Amino acid sequence: MTEPLVQVENLSRYYQNNLAISHLSFNLKAGEVLGFLGPNGAGKSTTMQVISGNLAPSEGEVSIAGHDIIEAPRAAKAHLGYLPEHPPVYREASVDEYLKFCARLHRIAPGQRAAALDRVKQQCGLTTVGRRLIGNLSKGYQQRVGIAQAIIHDPPVVILDEPTVGLDPIQIREIRELIRSLGSERSVILSTHILSEVQATCDRVQIIRAGELIYHASTESLNQGHEQSYTIGLRQAPGLEQLIALAGVDHAEKLGSDRFRVFFSPESNPDALVATSVEQDWGLYELVPEQQSLEDLFIELTHNEETNAQ
Repeated sequence: MTEPLVQVENLSRYYQNNLAISHLSFNLKAGEVLGFLGPNGAGKSTTMQVISGNLAPSEGEVSIAGHDIIEAPRAAKAHLGYLPEHPPVYREASVDEYLKFCARLHRIAPGQRAAALDRVKQQCGLTTVGRRLIGNLSKGYQQRVGIAQAIIHDPPVVILDEPTVGLDPIQIREIRELIRSLGSERSVILSTHILSEVQATCDRVQIIRAGELIYHASTESLNQGHEQSYTIGLRQAPGLEQLIALAGVDHAEKLGSDRFRVFFSPESNPDALVATSVEQDWGLYELVPEQQSLEDLFIELTHNEETNAQ
């Protein structure tokens, strides 16, 4: 399937006179895991609620598998699974009781409910806790139950809003593995403010700030369009000004007596530095590229907004 499973066009949402999200447009194709990233209060949860049909958009359109979320809500939601920030689980019910209830809500045929229940319990690692009360489970297992209710009807699109908040490191790792496995079969939107979450699980990332989409790219292309930096070591180190004068070098800083961090413009590479080092007998012994992390990019893109708000 080449057509986007999720299509968002010019989406805005007001709370009275307060603009929570402003003219968002993006899409999601089959088999992709999209990281929807932003600081607290950026509009992530509002966007997820609108896409899932829990809030009406003030402007714009949302379609799920070709069905408009406003004009054909039942058809759209049949193709969608949603885990809100606070999982909608019933603590006094057992896992099996709750998931059977969810199967009925999703109009799964009676003869198919047992198979659907077994499938999601297997996928979400719940096979040994079916008879236990949800309220007696750990937070990690409660999140698994929340994900299970979102996929019990086998939807092609799954929206997960902050699925690892409040979990310990072991539980976070387990939920990440579960999200990755979901992405191999479905399209997933993962809303979070945890940067490592996106890098660990997502194919693409988009960053929202103050309700506006400010960055959108694949996780593999984070460095594209940004200057590249290298840590270099030189046994016969020249002056800092000589390094800065090399072709393609934007600027440089000294890290020690014979080590430097050199920044190259996006279209440049360290070839000139290597050639000059040989010609001048600088004794190049270290040349290590420094990858820009998602954290670096996030701070770079959101810093000005936070500074202006102060």
